[in-house]
Order: sequence, then structure tokens, then C-alpha cells
Amino acid sequence: MRTCARRFESGPHAVVNTVGFQTYQFLRFRLDAGLRTWRSWGVQRASNGNQFRVIGGRPLIGTIMPQGNKNEALPVLAACCLTDQPVRLENLPKIEDVLIMRQILEELGISLESSEDQSTVVVQAKADPKPDLPSELCAKMRGSVTLAGPILARCGRVFLPRPGGDRIGRRRLDTHLLALEGLGASITATADGYDVRATKLVGADILLDEASVTATENAICAAVMAEGVTILRNAASEPHVQGLCRMLLNMGARIEGIGSNTLHIHGGGRLHGATHRIGADYQEIGSFISLAAVTGGELFIQEADCADLRMIRNVFSRLGIETVARDNGLLVPASQSLEIVNDWGGHVPKVDDAPWPGFPADLTSTALVTATQCKGTVLIHEKMYESRLFFTDSLISMGARIILCDPHRAVVIGPDKLHGARMSSPDIRAGMAMLIAALCAEGESVIQNIVQIDRGFADIDGRLRQLGARIERE
Repeated sequence: MRTCARRFESGPHAVVNTVGFQTYQFLRFRLDAGLRTWRSWGVQRASNGNQFRVIGGRPLIGTIMPQGNKNEALPVLAACCLTDQPVRLENLPKIEDVLIMRQILEELGISLESSEDQSTVVVQAKADPKPDLPSELCAKMRGSVTLAGPILARCGRVFLPRPGGDRIGRRRLDTHLLALEGLGASITATADGYDVRATKLVGADILLDEASVTATENAICAAVMAEGVTILRNAASEPHVQGLCRMLLNMGARIEGIGSNTLHIHGGGRLHGATHRIGADYQEIGSFISLAAVTGGELFIQEADCADLRMIRNVFSRLGIETVARDNGLLVPASQSLEIVNDWGGHVPKVDDAPWPGFPADLTSTALVTATQCKGTVLIHEKMYESRLFFTDSLISMGARIILCDPHRAVVIGPDKLHGARMSSPDIRAGMAMLIAALCAEGESVIQNIVQIDRGFADIDGRLRQLGARIERE
């Protein structure tokens, strides 16, 4: 096989990428096709939404409170269906996805009473919810899938439309369906979704075929109502999964092994009402660490649980960004070195995602844009989704030196001064990465399709303005 060698020079850094010619051509074809799809979709979406106008180059300084964890809020809202008594949820993030989930619950006949600022809600499913989930609302977000387990356990049937969400690659439902099937459900696939029925759920020894967060949450909610004991192996153990388990404990469930990859769930008991406070969004905290460092600012992040941030802080440390744990939060000091730490022997380091307690996949976009401002070379390896790194095209147009090796890997060579550009956000995490880039760039940037950012970050423009950012919503 012939080879094709390409050399990218950058001062003292040079990267040589030698691959088989046929493989190279195949990857270029796949990447070009993916980028064309992504660009056309982004432009189409941008015409339907608002935009941010950002003037970069100003350090962000001050104190900020992270929002409640989006990935905890959705499954705990869904789990309120497991009892006919009221459940009080505190510290709900005021984001688009939570609003959509609330609309879905109301469509199912569930009552919700909110505080004036919408951060606290009392949810009560006094009567059995409707078992058919509304397809139009479910198509707007992936998190609607977390209703499958609770509704099935409560009603004995659920129709699950094909969920929407970020377009970052294929996101299979097999793990969800196999887990519910293992507990006694029968499943019929249709053109519109999945009809799931169970006359009786029975505990079982279940090995999840992947450590899926939402599949774990569905299996837990079904198992707490099943007859007997369920052993759930290869379970996800992220902080938001732990938060769901703690809420269910407060409601009367019996779950052992919380925080581990094997859960023992004693089902069959009647659940009651409870009060649960949603934890801080550790992924938003990761974004704030990046923002402080790349803008040359200093931030104190309130109520940051450092126990949930160990791997995140470790990865940022390898990028030359140090953080200081305080009793009531996390400090990101000014004057960071922003120098990438090579592996032993001087080898190029790698930042890759992994199931908890590994580095979160949702922060790989943040790590990548951060690396553009750090001295050195690093490989970013996003293993889960084949379209998540395509947004790097926008960073390259701003002046970043990034080699997109394939859909899952990118080599970043820094540091580079970025300049303002016009971009369109394809998903929540890429949108935040673009915003980080715009705030550290010289000149003016416009980010379109910010509905994607609003889905995951509450009033992000208002909160950043309080820290000194020059950002306007148009």
C-alpha cells in the first residue's frame, strides 16, 4: 500500500501524520461528508434562532455560582412518576431541556408547582400518568428517554418515541431496551418508537452491555418497583446517577453500592414523597475553569464539590491550569502557566474520555478549545460520538492549529492567538467551546443557533457579563 505523508510545521513543533493512502482517502471522504452535513444543518438551524455577539480579549474576574446539574435534573423529574405523593426538587437549572421535560410531564397529566424563580418545583403524579409520551416534545431532547423506566414501572406500559437531542453521532437505545427486557418487559419496535409492556417486573441479574448513564437510570427506576432483588452490573456511576439514587433512597427505595459499578436494588416497596436538592453541574464548572484560564482571569466557583472534580482538575493540570480547593468552592487563580505537561520521556500527552470516574465525554470539546491557548501539543481522543469533534472546523477558521485525524481524534498545537469569526453552534458542548474561543479571541465573533447553548446553560450571557465579558444576545 502506498503511503501519503503530510507535515504540519509550527516553530519548534512539527507533527507528521503518515497513513495508508487508501485509508487517508477514505477518512477524508467521510470527514468531508460529515462536515458538509454539519455545516448545512448548522446554517439551517441558525436562521431559526438568536445569536450571541461577543468581543473577546477581556479577562473574566469574580465569583460565580454553577447551576444545578442538567443531567441529574432530567432523570429525577422523571423519577417523580414512581409515587403518587408530592416530590420537592430544589436547585433546578433554568434551561431549555428542563422546560421541555416539565412540558412533557404536564402532557402526561402530572402536576407541577414552581417557586417564583423556577428553581424549586413540587411534582405530583397523583393518578397514573398517560403511558404514551408526546412525540413532538420528546423529539426535542434526548433526556426524554429517562421516562421509560418510571412510566413502565408505574403503569405497566410506555410508548417511547424516538428521542431527539444533540447531533453528535449515533446514540443507541439497545442498552435501555435490553435492561427493561431483562426485568420482564416485552418490546415491540414500530416506525415511530418502541411499545414497552410488562404485566409484572421481576428482579434479575443484569449486565449492561455498556455503562450508559441514562440506561442505568432507567434500569434503576424500573428495578425499585420490580418484585425481588436486581443486581445491576456495569452500571454507570456518574454524580448524577448517584444523585438519582439518593433521591430514591429518600423516597423509600433500598439501593446498595451507590457510586460503584454494581448496584443491588431491593424492589417491590411502595415509594413516598421526599425533598431532593440537585447537585452542582460539574461540567459547567469545567467550562468556568477553562474560561478563567484562557482569558487570563481569576474566578471563584461557589459550591463546587471537589470530590466530583478530581479527574477534571487532573486533566486541566496537565494543560497547565492549576485550581485551589476551598471549603465552599474552587478557586481558579490568575497567572496560569498554560503549558502542556508532556508524558514521561517527552511524549505527546493524550486527553481522552472514559466512564466515571474518568474524564467526562461532554468536556472533551472544552479541553480541546482550552488546549489551543496552551503551549505544546496534545492529542484529544473523544471515543463516544463520531460527530462531536467536527466543530473544530470553526476553531481552525479562527486561527487554531488543529489536525482532525479522524472523527474521534484531534491533535492540537498551541498556543495561538484566535481572531473573531462567525460560527453556528451544532450542539450544547460545542456551543460552549465556541463561546470560550470567542471570549479569548481578538475582535468580534458571532455565534448563531444559540438555542443549543441555552439547552444546557442557564442565562450564560447574563452571568458572564457580571464577570466582565462583553457579550450580547441579539
